[in-house]
Amino acid sequence: MVEKIESEIIEFIKNNGGSSSKEIFDGISASKSYATIKRILLQLIAENLIETNGKGKSTKYLISSAYELVEPIDIEKYYEKEIDERTIKDGFNFNVIREVLNKHTVFTQVELNRLADLQNTYQKNISQLSKSEYTKELERLAIDLSWKSSQIEGNTYSLLETERLLKDKETASGKTKEEAIMLLNHKDALDFIIENPDYLHPLSVSKIEDIHSILIKELAVEKNLRKKRVGISGTNYKPLENEFQILEALTDTCELINKKVYVFEKALLTLVLISYIQPFMDGNKRTARIVSNAILMNNNYCPISFRTVDSIDYKKAMLLFYEQNNISSFKDIFINQFDFAVKTYF
Repeated sequence: MVEKIESEIIEFIKNNGGSSSKEIFDGISASKSYATIKRILLQLIAENLIETNGKGKSTKYLISSAYELVEPIDIEKYYEKEIDERTIKDGFNFNVIREVLNKHTVFTQVELNRLADLQNTYQKNISQLSKSEYTKELERLAIDLSWKSSQIEGNTYSLLETERLLKDKETASGKTKEEAIMLLNHKDALDFIIENPDYLHPLSVSKIEDIHSILIKELAVEKNLRKKRVGISGTNYKPLENEFQILEALTDTCELINKKVYVFEKALLTLVLISYIQPFMDGNKRTARIVSNAILMNNNYCPISFRTVDSIDYKKAMLLFYEQNNISSFKDIFINQFDFAVKTYF
């Protein structure tokens, strides 16, 4: 979270444009030393909230072009306003993919260090597992992911019912055929990426379409990129309508993810951007979760089940990106769920 003094510094820079450290020190009310202010400015740069122009004594501090993307937002306070009261970016923003995300890394070094430590723990843990033990843990994670991913989309199967279905093909009473198919399709998609770990490397539109096809098999959902308008409940954000622009946005996303250095960033941006583009009539977030996990697994990183994330919290974080292009809440979910996966399964 951004502390009070950090917020005051950011607000001063917002209101005064490019400012020197001395101007900031003189302009804020906080009774801190000049050395402390300089240290805080360096921290804000590391967090991608501000950036500099010039060198030495000519250095000016400005709001970063990534500020809107990574600015910490109190999500509960944000949703105190009803849908029509919120001021949002109601249309798709190509600039966030082509400019902001091309220029900036969404994780801070502190966050990357935490994720790297967890990944090291995962590698150490799996090195001590036999092949059958590892396969068993992966199967447990796959059941949890199939259940949670489907639950986020409204599926009413319990985790225990999901386990029975995926292990024994035993359907639950009182549930629809479509709910069972959705869960079985998740398992098929996961089996596919486990058997073909490098299939999505490099990422391409056609390969994303292939994963989507597995996930919507035998469901009343159109294959391939959509050619019609789609609405999203709970928000006034309007996804792209033109099929050529949808293809363009998804192509831009693949190019962006393929050239990113950090695997964690590739996986997070896949989760968020496929959902943001809404390239299909249905199954977008399910596709995003499977493709994101495929990227992790292709690089021998721990996959994520999302088992403990609250479905409403997941949707709120996603809608925050739709409406404000702000990734902070979803990034927190990603980090916490990676932590959970490492400590729970392997």
